[in-house]
Amino acid sequence: MNISVVIPLLNERESLIELHDWIADVMQSNHFSYEILFIDDGSTDGSWETIQQLSENNKAVKGIQFLRNFGKSQALHAGFEKALGDVIITMDADLQDNPEEIPELYNMIISDGFDMVSGWKKKRYDSVLSKNIPSKLFNWAARKTSGVKLHDFNCGLKAYKHNVVKNIDVNGEMHRYIPVLAKNAGFTKIGEKIVQHQARKYGETKFGMDRFIHGFLDLITIWFISRFGRRPMHLFGALGVMMFAIGFAFSLYLGIDKLFLNPNGRLITDRPQFFIALVTMIIGTQFFVAGFLGEIILRTKENRKRYLIKDAI
Repeated sequence: MNISVVIPLLNERESLIELHDWIADVMQSNHFSYEILFIDDGSTDGSWETIQQLSENNKAVKGIQFLRNFGKSQALHAGFEKALGDVIITMDADLQDNPEEIPELYNMIISDGFDMVSGWKKKRYDSVLSKNIPSKLFNWAARKTSGVKLHDFNCGLKAYKHNVVKNIDVNGEMHRYIPVLAKNAGFTKIGEKIVQHQARKYGETKFGMDRFIHGFLDLITIWFISRFGRRPMHLFGALGVMMFAIGFAFSLYLGIDKLFLNPNGRLITDRPQFFIALVTMIIGTQFFVAGFLGEIILRTKENRKRYLIKDAI
């Protein structure tokens, strides 16, 4: 199979038939063998019934229905597990991503040898203050922190080699950072393509300003995981040893001063250096214990299901 199109969605019933017809026309005109995977992330507007109808009319349409809303990352994870295509295309269900981009994205993976290609919505039809400016700031921070030189990390339109999606773990709200996850997994040939962005035709956006706050917090998380996720003791242990050494040095100074240099001076407990030594040694011990516990958790963690599937076709 040439292409799997993975489409996570939440309450997008009005756009599904039009999106399906558009994708099917593109696939047929380019003679691609394909499947369309709709991942219903707990919709309550009848989206699943529409997906079932599409599946009855087109055997290339498949679907997964979550028991409730688990989030876009979990939806992508479920779609990636089920996808069979040589190239996996992800796109949003709101008709803001253009299926006409699919053939060129496919060729960039197959002919140009990219591991993944991310779309870049250079010209956007979103609110400047609430989306465009925060998005530019977010993408700048992501580039600086991750080292992945993309202009638009959060674009839903992306293409992947089959083995990329099978070897990355998209969890939490890490769908924004799939290029970083791919890079950390060893897939370093990451490309970018300017894609057409279209104004939303139906419904309203499911994301507010809080997504940028969550995005920056997730950016810190992925920075930490990429550097210390497999060796937390290297960070916390180093900080713990440094803090403990500072506290011990103050303690040693106070002891030598009281015993040999100024035995008739103030009590040790009346001096601020005593409290600096005490606090830093306690903090150092806590950092060291945190690193030790992190190592234990890392070695004993269990892989649990992050979502529950209600139905599938």
